[in-house]
Amino acid sequence: MNKTVNINLAGTFFHIDEDAYLKLQRYLEAIKRSFTDSQGRTEIIADIEARIAELFSERVQNDKQVIRIKEVDEVISIMGQPEDYLVDDEIFEDEPQPSYQRKSSSSKKLFRDTDNSYIGGVASGLGHYLGIDAVWVRLLWILLTIGSGGTFILIYILFWILVPEAKTTAEKIMMTGEPVNISNIEKKIKDGFDTVSETVSDVAKNVTDSVSGAAKNVSDAAKKVDLQKQGSRIKSNSKSFFDTLADVIMFFLKIFAKFIGIILILVGAFALISLIISWLSLGVADIVHIPGMDFVNIAIAGNSPVWLASLLAFFAIGIPFFFLFYLGLKILVNNLKSIGNIAKFTLLGLWLFSIIGLIVIGLREASEHAFNEHVIEKQALFITANDTLEIKMAENDLLRNRHHRHDSFKVANNENGEKTIYNSDISITVKSTTDSLATISIEKSADGRNYDKAIERAKNIHYNYVLKGNMLELDSYLSTDAKNRFSDQEIVVILYLPEGSVVKFSNNTRRYLSYDIDSNYVNQYLNITEDGLVCNDCDDEFEIDVDTPNVKIDESGIEIKGDKSSLKIDNKGINAESEDVKVNINSEGVSVKSEN
Repeated sequence: MNKTVNINLAGTFFHIDEDAYLKLQRYLEAIKRSFTDSQGRTEIIADIEARIAELFSERVQNDKQVIRIKEVDEVISIMGQPEDYLVDDEIFEDEPQPSYQRKSSSSKKLFRDTDNSYIGGVASGLGHYLGIDAVWVRLLWILLTIGSGGTFILIYILFWILVPEAKTTAEKIMMTGEPVNISNIEKKIKDGFDTVSETVSDVAKNVTDSVSGAAKNVSDAAKKVDLQKQGSRIKSNSKSFFDTLADVIMFFLKIFAKFIGIILILVGAFALISLIISWLSLGVADIVHIPGMDFVNIAIAGNSPVWLASLLAFFAIGIPFFFLFYLGLKILVNNLKSIGNIAKFTLLGLWLFSIIGLIVIGLREASEHAFNEHVIEKQALFITANDTLEIKMAENDLLRNRHHRHDSFKVANNENGEKTIYNSDISITVKSTTDSLATISIEKSADGRNYDKAIERAKNIHYNYVLKGNMLELDSYLSTDAKNRFSDQEIVVILYLPEGSVVKFSNNTRRYLSYDIDSNYVNQYLNITEDGLVCNDCDDEFEIDVDTPNVKIDESGIEIKGDKSSLKIDNKGINAESEDVKVNINSEGVSVKSEN
């Protein structure tokens, strides 16, 4: 049974085994003795204790776990022994690093470098992390901001919020990728005293230039001693083949993970930028009433505000991509700050609210098309059984360039300056009647969330036609007030013509004819019979162009010839022949003959 001790190390509370505590205590006292005459001794000791506390925290799984002598030994192996780092002010700073650095678990981490910052230290921190000068990072960020229309400012703010600032000496050392040990902590703090008004690189050069020749001899002696210790340490701590293989595998796994993180960041950032641009161009455009947004508002029959729908869509799509971006950062940056549970649950609640809101808007929009009702207006035309009726469409400047009537939808002001919906979704059909006079039926239809609304919208459709002698001129568009919204308004023109009369469709009616009228009937005189339209002058010759060898298709039938077989189908029946069998099917029956 071992006794435990409670200690407070750099403001962090730990449970530690008594033997481990005694070893740690001796280690810290040895460190303090090593820096008795050093400049900035207090700061050095404080940062060393903070780093040791950080290493202990990485090895503690819960608050009740006790630190054993094993964890103390691991920390000492990382930080190094005091005698290895007894560095006086006279020793060169470019001295070879002892071999224990290979044991260090330190790796380069992303921090914000506020010591060399213009705004938040993001570019300077990325420069350290990527190993390039911060000037190039800042220049690249400016170019990306201009190229993305300013949306990279949002990415900068996200980095500013999520990436922690390098405050402690250990964090500043980790930012550059150096191992956090006694030597580097001491060096960093001494550099801080010597670089009040100069950069770190200038101070390193000045310190090197000011070292005396006598100190160099001392440094050389120290190097020899260190090399001997390094050789013995390498021998005693050499890894086995399997340990090296495991390190290689872990290295490639980390590289793959970093690659995945970069992909997630790029995908998330691109999606967020696209959503922001879309929202700014649609939602904000609706708020400030930019011309052209009336079309979108009219197309939404449910009267839902465009800015609200676009905002909900932005959150519903953008929040998952934000977490994708955040996940990529977590993979790439080990020390990334958490956005906190409050922010996570807030974003989750906002996402759920957006999804529910979009569902409500979608159901509301769908309900506007739940009912489709018709209003029929009929009027007699003075066309008798012996008359010939010519039909053409009136020219319309609004929809002059439309090629397909079903997509001819336009919003414009009418002659009174009122905003109006114009649509050329018009269909023309002809039916025979035994009445003495022709009749025109205008069938108006529209959608609505209920019967009354659909009927109201159908009644509000305006459509005109003019009969001039035997020429019927139909409008090529329908119109309705913009307040009726686009609700699938449609016109079906049904002409009931007396049997024996003749009708001729003008060429510009071709795309308005219903599917039961052959479009080739335009510019032809069609007789109205009991069975429908009959074209006496139309060319009904049978003609098929088949570009296949040994195949013939014409008015007489079908004939296919092979190397050893043939098939013929005509008005006499079906005749199939091969080397062994002959089959003949006709009105007399089925005849099968075999050579065998």
